[in-house]
Amino acid sequence: MEEIQKDKIFAFAEGEVLLVDKPKTWTSFDVVGKLRNTMKPLKLKVGHAGTLDPLATGLLIICTGKLTKQIDSYQAEDKEYTGTITLGATTPSYDLETEIDQTFDISSITEEQIRAAAQTLKGEIDQFPPAHSALKINGERVYEKARRGEEVELKSRRVTISSFEIEKIELPLIYFKIKCSKGTYIRSIAHDLGKALNSGSYLSSLRRTMSGNFHVDNAWNLEELIAVIREQKSSSLQTV
Repeated sequence: MEEIQKDKIFAFAEGEVLLVDKPKTWTSFDVVGKLRNTMKPLKLKVGHAGTLDPLATGLLIICTGKLTKQIDSYQAEDKEYTGTITLGATTPSYDLETEIDQTFDISSITEEQIRAAAQTLKGEIDQFPPAHSALKINGERVYEKARRGEEVELKSRRVTISSFEIEKIELPLIYFKIKCSKGTYIRSIAHDLGKALNSGSYLSSLRRTMSGNFHVDNAWNLEELIAVIREQKSSSLQTV
């Protein structure tokens, strides 16, 4: 894979595809907003292809200018993730955004059972999104309803899990790598793994490593990218 070009001259109006390694706790919209503000006074369209949850890190594809028209095609690509699932407890959000609401005894669960359960979640499956998700119902984000304690009826969606590798088991932690279709909720996979084991589990860390042919190894550190953009702007002003 090609290395990141640190001396790249950006042509934002013509359109750029920027690969960013999203920091933890930042929303995808936070990253877009930060880059858009950094590019001012240019008035450009800036968007992202594929949302990452705030607690996740990794590859976020940002498009500017004319290349925002390509967002849907980039978003449609298969994704790859790595992370950890914590076995023996559940949370309402299926991750660490909310507190643990139930615990389970996992002393009798074996590694063989865990690996077998993961295999049952491969292929084409019908998946229910988490109640704490960014999906919209009647124009409102589902997580906003969930945070108010409202019950939300969500429909299942068909997704494809092309591979679900258990890389290491150090209970209660399960280390995994997943390759899947667009629209897949890894939090739901984590939750469903616990159910398949007659137990409970939640997603405790997540990193997107690939989207289509783009890899996080070629992504910019956000602060580094912002510094390069500011330096380019400063150089342009000095030559005017």
